[in-house]
Amino acid sequence: MGSGSESDRYVRFQSAHRNGRGNFTGVFGLVNNLAREGRLSDEEESFRRRNNSWYDAVYTDPTTVDPHVYDAGINPGAAAWFKLSATHLLARVSGYLEILSAHGVGCRALRSSDPGRVIYEDDVQIVAVPHAQDATAAHASTNTQK
Repeated sequence: MGSGSESDRYVRFQSAHRNGRGNFTGVFGLVNNLAREGRLSDEEESFRRRNNSWYDAVYTDPTTVDPHVYDAGINPGAAAWFKLSATHLLARVSGYLEILSAHGVGCRALRSSDPGRVIYEDDVQIVAVPHAQDATAAHASTNTQK
């Protein structure tokens, strides 16, 4: 997962490059994209389905609590981060990373103690708007009020 400091509390696995909407796709989205494109082997697809179902069962989808959590107009650049204490969730990420590596899809691990303005939090994850996005949104709001 790369080196981080002792104070890091969160980790996010995401694409190396922005997607068409200007965001960095998370590890699950990257593997799901490969599945939609029909690029996964039977074994990889079985892993994806089994583990996606497991994740769905063991932790909350933030959109079920706040349907607007990922709304780009309200929370630009919002992204989910695992808490490092969620070791049971992090343990299964390696299988997703192996699939991405096998298909030449870049994915990097980011660690942070302060990934942005937290807009959702539970016992295993946060969703945060990056500080740079907050500054951009505030600047855009200021400009539109002239």
